[in-house]
Amino acid sequence: MHLRTRLKHLAISGAALAVVTATLPGAAAADSGDRGHRPSDRGLSAVIRYTEYGIPHIVARDYANLGFGTGWAQAADQVCVLADGFVTVNGERSRHFGPGAAPDGSLSSATTNLSSDLYFRGVKDAGTVEELLETPAPAGPSGDLKELMRGWAAGYNAWLRKNRVTDPACAGADWVRPVSALDVARRGFAVSVLGGQGRAVDGINAARPPAAASALLAADRGPDRISDTEADPEPRPAPEPEPDPERAAEAARALFAAENATMGSNAVAFSGATTADGRGLLLGNPHYPWQGGRRFWQSQQTIPGELNVSGASLLGTTVVNIGFNDKVAWSHTVATGVPLNLHQLTLAPGDPTSYLVDGRPERMTARTVTVPVKDGAPVTRTQWWTRYGPVVGGLGAQLPLPWTTTTAYALNDPNAANLRGSDTALGFGRARSTQDIADTLRRTQGLPWVNTVAADSAGHSYFSQSQVLPRITDELAQRCSTPLGRATYPASGVAVLDGSRSDCALGSDPDAVQPGVFGPARMPVLRDTPYVENSNDSAWLTHAERPLTGYERIFGTIGTQRSLRTRGGVEDVAAMAARGRLTVADLQRQQFANRAPAGDLAAADAAAACPVALPDDPEACRVIGAWDRTVDAESRGALFFDRFWRKFTGTVPPTEQWKVPFSAADPVRTPHTVNTAAPGFAKALRDAAAELRAAGIPLDAPLGSHQFVVRNGERIPVSGGTESLGIWNKTEPVWNAAGGGYVEVAHGTSHVQAVGWDGSRCPVARTLLSYSQSSNPASPHYSDQTRLYAGERWVTSRFCEKDILRSPALRVVVVRG
Repeated sequence: MHLRTRLKHLAISGAALAVVTATLPGAAAADSGDRGHRPSDRGLSAVIRYTEYGIPHIVARDYANLGFGTGWAQAADQVCVLADGFVTVNGERSRHFGPGAAPDGSLSSATTNLSSDLYFRGVKDAGTVEELLETPAPAGPSGDLKELMRGWAAGYNAWLRKNRVTDPACAGADWVRPVSALDVARRGFAVSVLGGQGRAVDGINAARPPAAASALLAADRGPDRISDTEADPEPRPAPEPEPDPERAAEAARALFAAENATMGSNAVAFSGATTADGRGLLLGNPHYPWQGGRRFWQSQQTIPGELNVSGASLLGTTVVNIGFNDKVAWSHTVATGVPLNLHQLTLAPGDPTSYLVDGRPERMTARTVTVPVKDGAPVTRTQWWTRYGPVVGGLGAQLPLPWTTTTAYALNDPNAANLRGSDTALGFGRARSTQDIADTLRRTQGLPWVNTVAADSAGHSYFSQSQVLPRITDELAQRCSTPLGRATYPASGVAVLDGSRSDCALGSDPDAVQPGVFGPARMPVLRDTPYVENSNDSAWLTHAERPLTGYERIFGTIGTQRSLRTRGGVEDVAAMAARGRLTVADLQRQQFANRAPAGDLAAADAAAACPVALPDDPEACRVIGAWDRTVDAESRGALFFDRFWRKFTGTVPPTEQWKVPFSAADPVRTPHTVNTAAPGFAKALRDAAAELRAAGIPLDAPLGSHQFVVRNGERIPVSGGTESLGIWNKTEPVWNAAGGGYVEVAHGTSHVQAVGWDGSRCPVARTLLSYSQSSNPASPHYSDQTRLYAGERWVTSRFCEKDILRSPALRVVVVRG
């Protein structure tokens, strides 16, 4: 039976359908301030077929209706998390939750609700997202994407209208309300600027001109002008000295270091030269937060004859971000490209809110932002904007950028002009080959902070670091860096350019869809090697024997030390490629091999040196020597080594940790041989043993007994390990000795997909969503895949119609406006 005929049959067959019926609304419909943009759901509908683990297969006749079904299905699983995000992008967290509380951190780096609101209210007041929506494609979003956003909002609203919220996180809350297509676009904007303006939210709000100069300026401008003092009554701190270049360089390096990030990933694509059947293979293993608005959510989206794609979406997005179809599969890894730069401003004498460009003063634009506050008066602040972007008072607490009477710093974020990321994902979903993936990247240029790794059924492998990055060439940085920039750019890729010279403008590439960014021809790309792999280091060792070079420093480093996760990953996938005859089952084994590269490098030496370091503790020495060098849930000694290794690497300088230093000529195997003579070695061993014993944890306890999550009272063991151990199956858990060890996962393995093809119309795909589909403890899909993850078991993807309709868990729902 043809798919269209089957859908018609499903739509009219009462016996086959579980038709959604209206119930009492679960939340108040508060005014979002965008009533004119709120889409009507009249005439919109979709068919949703649920299979095992609550995975929806959404079928619709066009993009608006597909968006409707997607918005409905996401709301059913994640309404509270989604609603919380919409409060964020509308700048209303202080109104509902109080100004001093911390936001969940999924949509910006703001440390308080007030800081978050000031930024997002500023974006809203300026009409930034509206302007981007009106920009014609390809620089702006496509018509198909706008229809998806319109439908998504209508579907979300329809679910709210027809269902009662049962999740205790927001049941009955007045902040759960209908949204507009503009709200959906604002959420997409927040995701786009996460690495730029979103990283500097506190700094944007903290930037204020020197007090004395501002008072004089206000007097000069007369009583008819709103002064910064009136608009921004918060006291200004005493002026700070200019930042020290050496300290700033280290702070910038740490700010963008993969080991300090809350997101990462591994991905590998194998070409047909390595596989059993000559077709490609892809293993994607993104490492994302387990709670909050940066979770993934699984679905299949189908418009017959137009689109058929399965995979995972970041919550609130309308498309499949990481996924596969019958011909191609792709994943993303967080890239090393720095999606921002700074311009150091030379201020006009006597006027700290004007800056000089080629000797001529330019006045900053003052944006006065007012935020409603729960149980208090509204708070008003002023943000200051320049031709380059907002003035910032710092990038994080460790990198202050003081605004003095002579100098200020402005942030350039090219992704503040980019709403194209979902168009990139949409193009991937329609792709038929890795060449189509490349063509989509060239056409849309929408990815702000990730690499792309892909494989196809014809046996091609593909890697691209196609990011929207400021067009900072090494030549420009050499010619235009300030003294601060000459320190930060080599160390971290953060350029600080002289903002007083127009000849230091970023310029444009002829193939770029927006000014001031690199065009596709400048991106690091590698095609059709036996494997392409990335674990959040730069593109250099995408294939260890064919290193990528020739790209600008802002993309990442060349010839520098790799992380243990990269080294371990390259060792593993190179060995797999050399062995050949690979299948999807080999990808599954790699995901849960749980080998600890740090253990392979250091455990034997640590055990040999232990009797000297801990002469009175033979048990500790025995345990570390007997450890099997894995982080399986059953591994004994893994927890002890983990706690020791964290303390060792956290206190001993990197240059003193190894006897054999890094060599660019042997980057996968160096550095090696742990320096057991380092002063911190014995102390780290002793402190780790004492820590576990004080917590009542045996040194040889199985890892899963003390690394677990609790879901509805059930303790679920978790395998995997931390960044410092170099684990592919990364787990960054939360330590609570009194609670029994690692009692929750902050971030790590999330949506995993192992994909290949066998010549049929159906891809061979195994997936796993480590934290499950729903955040609602009342949902049957709150922890079902978490238990699968604990048991290292997989979901067999149901992509083709015959497989969907054969699901023993099949539940068909028709959703209508």
